[in-house]
Amino acid sequence: MAVTSTKHNLLEWRPEGAYIELDNLIASRFAAKDLKINQRRKALNLLAGPNKSNFRGRGIDFEEVRAYQAGDDIRSIDWRVTARSGRPYTKLFSEERERPLLVVTDQRQGMFFGSRYCFKSVLACYISSLIAWSALQQGDRVGGLVFGNEEQHEIRPRRSRQSTLALMHLMLEQNHQLKRDTGIGISQQQRLENSMTELRRIARPGTAIFLVSDFNGFENESVQKHLHQLSRHCEITAISIYDPMEKTLPPPGQYTVTDGQQRNQINTADRRLRHLYSSHFEQREQQLKQFFGRLGIPLLEIGTQQAPLEQLLNYYGARR
Repeated sequence: MAVTSTKHNLLEWRPEGAYIELDNLIASRFAAKDLKINQRRKALNLLAGPNKSNFRGRGIDFEEVRAYQAGDDIRSIDWRVTARSGRPYTKLFSEERERPLLVVTDQRQGMFFGSRYCFKSVLACYISSLIAWSALQQGDRVGGLVFGNEEQHEIRPRRSRQSTLALMHLMLEQNHQLKRDTGIGISQQQRLENSMTELRRIARPGTAIFLVSDFNGFENESVQKHLHQLSRHCEITAISIYDPMEKTLPPPGQYTVTDGQQRNQINTADRRLRHLYSSHFEQREQQLKQFFGRLGIPLLEIGTQQAPLEQLLNYYGARR
């Protein structure tokens, strides 16, 4: 299904199927016009939790001084100008006007799953494209990292349409490598760790990072250490992708399930099984929230049954 250009359709549009279509990723630039992806403070204010801020990166080049506005970093206050004028003034740096932004998109085998509309891997690509187009339209330098089962590829941040398109071609390539019977050389956890290692290598201080993943394997100690180090110098936002069937088992009945190699039958009428299944998801969800909360990283959750633009607008909609 192609993305149409009317605002109403863009708001309610949901990606479909097991694989992405490049035309839809490119067409998402029209929907991205309503997003203000740099309004991170609004996103933080809408999320619960005691830790609502972390280090905001800035460029090393001084740009100008202007009157202090609510939400500005108090560490940037120009105390000399403030003392002379009697009113608070803050310093602006060039990075705040044109910052590097990296969109990190998970295309591991665990993302190749979905019970509504589309697979998690497809939704992740579409959300990533919305973020990339929004950032480019607001003057940021856009790049990204796309990682799959066996490899990862990066696009260095640039303020150009070509680099954004190159990022989407990477998404397409990694997405179409996913197959039901794909053999996996290393574990999902190890792949996530390798990708976080690479991310630390390419992310400069002050970079805005959007992690779009189901975060399968985040419990790994090395992964958490990498995220902790990144959060000290970069502005990170985590977007957790899930499918409704991961939260709740299907209606009571006898089902045959397969991972592409083996088949098993489950009886979802078992109340204890249903409770344990839901509790496991809720426990992991709470662990994610607590971990990212300690680092001051906002965690957004978007399901495959939801319209991605509508969900992102809840946090990054234009101010009225």
